[in-house]
Amino acid sequence: MKPLIIGDLKIEVPIIQGGMGVGISLSGLATAVANEGGVGVIASVGVGLLEDDFKDNYQIANQRALRNEIRKAKANTKGAIGLNVMMALTDFKDILNIAIDEKIDILFLGAGLPIDIPNIVGVERFKESNVKVVPIVSSGIAAKIILRKWDRNFGFIPDAFLVEGPLAGGHLGYKKEDLGLESNKLENLVPKVIAEIRPFEEKYNKEIPVIAAGGIYSGKDIYDIFKLGAKGVQLGTRFVATTECDATDEFKKAYVDCKEEDIVIIQSPVGLPGRAINNDFLKHVHDPDRPRDRCPWVCLSSCNIEKAHYCIGMALANAKKGDLEHGYAFAGANAYRIDKIISVKELMTELVEGFKEAEKEDK
Repeated sequence: MKPLIIGDLKIEVPIIQGGMGVGISLSGLATAVANEGGVGVIASVGVGLLEDDFKDNYQIANQRALRNEIRKAKANTKGAIGLNVMMALTDFKDILNIAIDEKIDILFLGAGLPIDIPNIVGVERFKESNVKVVPIVSSGIAAKIILRKWDRNFGFIPDAFLVEGPLAGGHLGYKKEDLGLESNKLENLVPKVIAEIRPFEEKYNKEIPVIAAGGIYSGKDIYDIFKLGAKGVQLGTRFVATTECDATDEFKKAYVDCKEEDIVIIQSPVGLPGRAINNDFLKHVHDPDRPRDRCPWVCLSSCNIEKAHYCIGMALANAKKGDLEHGYAFAGANAYRIDKIISVKELMTELVEGFKEAEKEDK
């Protein structure tokens, strides 16, 4: 398993822990992964919902909490720390500036095409900060659009791309009816993204590695996707079931206890399909007599708070704290395969050894 090279950043173990919002991946989990040689990722969305004063001014609480998490992570590891930022966040510009100010190592940009990001932050500021910029895409076409726009308008291109397939947990970058298409399988997406990137690698004389995500579970899965040209992988679901994950034991137990039929596709209040573990909250969320949660702040620009049956931010914050009667857990398609909680070190070792075994069997 070769290191993942992104510009001048060398990641010894090419495994990235996915950013999981509303407090599932904070400094605790991110630090543990970075200390094992991978990339630990803090999710920027909803961190403020865990603060005592979030109802007074969510935006201030969110940005303060986010800075604190980044600083704690960087103080406790010499490894790589990433930040996941959703373009749909209403305060994403402020979060981008926080990432630059705090000298995050890698910026993962999802939930929308980051077409104008270099203009918002400033190309020179990006270059001076040495923050690596990695858009999250769900197709080769999306990667091509970003590359063309950045090349034409800024003379600057992303440092890597993360392609996420439809087996991921949380919000998905696909229409519900497209989730099962053969063309959207991760193994078919990766070569398409690589093909779109290649001309820009030649033009800029730099390697732009592709990182694969969505349904990666084992070391063999990593080996198989690397054979298709991916240079790194991102896993979210597996890292929830670790002792260092920032969620409560009750949240993690939902993963250990779930069965394959419990993992369902829901329609999120933000207008996107999502994959979650079914529970009583989700089963009754559309009941007409169910009281609606008050939205503390419109954190996502696409959220229809007038028609929403619940505040997704509050539901996920409740779940993170272990209150699954008033919330639910997002999870990837393979969450049902998890049967115990292990340490990050044990998980990373298992993945690396599984990769080596698959490589040995293939020779």
